[in-house]
Amino acid sequence: MATRTSLRPARSALTALVAVTSALALVACGGDEEAGGNGGDEVTLQLNWYPYGEHAPFYYGVEEGIFEDHGISLSIEAGQGSARTVQAIGQQDFDFGWADTPAVLANIDSGVDVRSVGVFLQSTPSAVQVFSETGIEEPADLSGRTIAVSAGDAVTLTFPMYLEAVGLSESDVQQQNLDSAGKNAAMMSGRVDGLIGFAHDQGPTLSSESGKEVTYLRYTDAGLNFFSNGLIAHTSTIADDPDLVERMVAATSEAFAAAQESPEDAVAAMDTGDPQMPDTDVLLAQWEETISLLSTENTADLAPGHTAEEDWRQTIEVLAEAGLIGEPQETEAYFDASFTTGGE
Repeated sequence: MATRTSLRPARSALTALVAVTSALALVACGGDEEAGGNGGDEVTLQLNWYPYGEHAPFYYGVEEGIFEDHGISLSIEAGQGSARTVQAIGQQDFDFGWADTPAVLANIDSGVDVRSVGVFLQSTPSAVQVFSETGIEEPADLSGRTIAVSAGDAVTLTFPMYLEAVGLSESDVQQQNLDSAGKNAAMMSGRVDGLIGFAHDQGPTLSSESGKEVTYLRYTDAGLNFFSNGLIAHTSTIADDPDLVERMVAATSEAFAAAQESPEDAVAAMDTGDPQMPDTDVLLAQWEETISLLSTENTADLAPGHTAEEDWRQTIEVLAEAGLIGEPQETEAYFDASFTTGGE
């Protein structure tokens, strides 16, 4: 069933940097950097993109001292796409990354030495997005329409599977290949009838810029699901400092749980003074949409970031069928379950 919403956002175009500094306190105490000290390890996290509502828990976790309580002094930096974030972690440019699981698995398949250590968006936000005025209300209405796609990304590569699930063939829909900015511009100008992307991110931007209502045809409504964003680390970080990874995963899980309990406060923590940061009401709408993605029926009773083996297998098999990865490997080839209940 299609759902509709009307939001007004714009992503930040600047890198967001949040730091909880504790070095002076550590020096003054002559202390070490173990968890439980006055401050913590200085840890860097690169996001998948410029900050938007999905990232509120990280900022809230810093503001509320959650990361500090786990012995972590966290710095958050914007990214330029999940693939680049995965590669940056593979090069050990940052301690941790926040990236889309399809990009993580594809890069691991190509030899990048990282692993997932916890998936937080366990339902894909992938969706066909159209202006409601087009009259496209159900998947069948896509027949004969032109939809903007971006060749090679997970949303596009799994689009044929979505079409099949809703009873359409690829020939029923004209696909126009454009980059991310080009997709938005084409939809705004009416050169395409819609686009495929993330419902908790792009749709609000389009609605804000156009003043129009957006309708979402979600992949999950067709029974097609696979993991989205989560934490990754280099395998050497996991091997050499498992205590740090355990604390980072635990703090992130706690921050996500806290942000669910206090959405307005979580979003308020993103007020960094950046004039290009989305409006608070937009960030709130984005975060509230994200909340619905944080679990599956298999993980409804688990803490954020904790996964189920059956959901991992579904993700791996879907991505293999879509051609994002080669032959499906065992879950441990992609995911280290040492820090959550998942995969065990």
